[in-house]
Amino acid sequence: MGRNRHKRKNNHVVIVTSDTTDSRMKQFRIRPWFLQTVIVVLCIIIGTLIGYFIYEKDIWAAELEKNTVRNETMDILEQEKAHLEGQVAELNGEIAGLNEEISGLNEQVRILSETVSQQVETEEELSGQLEKRCIPTRLPLSERATMENVTEDLTCVFTAAKGSLVVATADGTVTIITDDPEYGHNVWVDHGNGYTTIYRNQGEVKVKQGETVTQGTTLYVISDESSKLGYQMMQDGGYVNPMDLLEISG
Repeated sequence: MGRNRHKRKNNHVVIVTSDTTDSRMKQFRIRPWFLQTVIVVLCIIIGTLIGYFIYEKDIWAAELEKNTVRNETMDILEQEKAHLEGQVAELNGEIAGLNEEISGLNEQVRILSETVSQQVETEEELSGQLEKRCIPTRLPLSERATMENVTEDLTCVFTAAKGSLVVATADGTVTIITDDPEYGHNVWVDHGNGYTTIYRNQGEVKVKQGETVTQGTTLYVISDESSKLGYQMMQDGGYVNPMDLLEISG
């Protein structure tokens, strides 16, 4: 019974020999625990290496997948970039076209502005001319005449030769035609700007009441019996001296 209680101890022997004739055989005795330790260490090393390679494989696989996704993303981004560049180029072309249209419109606006400015200047010039034509500055006779005097009621008395014409001194409208005990007939012309002129003569009246006349329109024809002309002027309802406004030359 005592022999069965003791475990049998196994020892491992490593024999080392050489090919030489005088070599000796060497024996190394290896304890079981040492061999077990070596085997365990080798297993750990091998397991570690296997786990490392498996881990590295997973890492490389994940990295490869990331690279694949990154490359696909880059391809998509490149496509989108190319598409956007195309759109930008198209928009730049449209902008260039719009700029040309704007330049053309600006040129048209400039031409129209110049045209409008010229028309305004022309209208202002015409308006000035019309306004001037409505101011009674002209001599009321077509030919030379002599002025005798200016009466107390501010009437300029002219003596003209036969055949001379009594004319309107400015544009206006004939508002009154009446008989005059001294001169024969009166013709009143309203010039629409506060001025009214009155022509007194014994000749035949050549205009009608309500008729529009222009500067130089014939009102009477001077004859031997109607050589005298009485000429008056009113401004804003009051009589003024016609000589202050008449432009007499020659």
